[in-house]
Amino acid sequence: MKLLLKSATIIDTTSKYHKKKVDILINNGVIEKIGSSIKAENVDKEISLKDLHVSKGWFDSSVSFGEPGFEERETIENGLKTAALSGFTEIGLNPNTDPVIDNNSSITSILSKAKDLAVKIYPIGALTRKSHGVDLAEMYDMFQAGAVAFGDYKSAVMHPNLLKLALLYAQNFDGLVQSYPQDNDIAGHGLVNEGNNSTKLGLKGIPAFAEELQITRDLAILEYTGGKLHIPTISTEKSVKLIKDAKKKGLDVSCSVAIHNLIFTDDLLAEFPTTAKVLPPLRTKKDIKALLKGVQNGTIDMVTSDHMPIDIEHKKVEFENAMNGTIGLESAFGALHSILSLDETITLLTKGRSRFNIEEPEIKEGAKAILSLFNPNIHYSFSEADIHSTSKNSLFIESELSGKVYGIINGDRAEIID
Repeated sequence: MKLLLKSATIIDTTSKYHKKKVDILINNGVIEKIGSSIKAENVDKEISLKDLHVSKGWFDSSVSFGEPGFEERETIENGLKTAALSGFTEIGLNPNTDPVIDNNSSITSILSKAKDLAVKIYPIGALTRKSHGVDLAEMYDMFQAGAVAFGDYKSAVMHPNLLKLALLYAQNFDGLVQSYPQDNDIAGHGLVNEGNNSTKLGLKGIPAFAEELQITRDLAILEYTGGKLHIPTISTEKSVKLIKDAKKKGLDVSCSVAIHNLIFTDDLLAEFPTTAKVLPPLRTKKDIKALLKGVQNGTIDMVTSDHMPIDIEHKKVEFENAMNGTIGLESAFGALHSILSLDETITLLTKGRSRFNIEEPEIKEGAKAILSLFNPNIHYSFSEADIHSTSKNSLFIESELSGKVYGIINGDRAEIID
């Protein structure tokens, strides 16, 4: 199949085409020609969209769906369509399903369900069996089946020896271990950030110290064992400093931050909106300032939507009983671009693959077409009508966003909004 993108402005700070308006001819999933004016000869489809911009395909390192077990929240098929219409060509899929993705066959099953769809799944296998935090899961078998990392979603590795063993074992196959940063003994039954707002609202707090203590311990274990550690979704000022110092020491550690933790503070909790009940919790302006600085100077390696669909029965309830999480794929681009420049936004949305040993795409003739299509110059109020997910639990509803996505081209497959 031949596709022709007309008058597309390329955003790729690593490319000679950066900020140039060109036509792009794609033949059987490969970029055949990039030029100022390509004639539409024997083309199956010509794509001409208002203020069309194109970048390398976006990658999200932390996405949850529901299938298997929670299909009422999100199926793999609709979840990947949502990712495509949100501009993502690849996602790291979390193992928080039922049953948990903790063995070779579950990895194989997930991959088989996604094989004919436009977005490519990279499964993250559970670190421990059933994510119970007791025994290591079948890490090497999952690695052979296609898992790119191992971690228990939103569940800390509480036993230090278990993390030690995981880091040592994973070195045999260059595996990446994830450890969620929260000491549960310190966090207790906390619901929101511990601080002035939690006191005012009478809600149990999760101290920043719970995150920072866990990171301190995990970095000490990493220094002892060696190996590769990824700390997903950090949220505090001191966490940024801890990871920055660890990198200076030469430790092989990476981290991410959820986009909503770059934008919203716990001031949002005044009216107890359950969409604002997330983990890690929304923190303070001081934390956001440090997180943004960490993103911009490279201490924080990647951003994530931390997309977590939740059905209405588990979200539209009393704040204390609501599940943690927000969807975030659909709002990711517009939210980031509302606080950062276009170059910074696209750089962040395309970062992270190398940490998971995923090949980096390129925009050049002869390369596989892995492209995100978008218009950065639309300003709008995000609403439920902008949500493609089955679940509607978005923290960004009524937020002013900057930029909308048209879709993706990923090899010989495309998903583009009409």
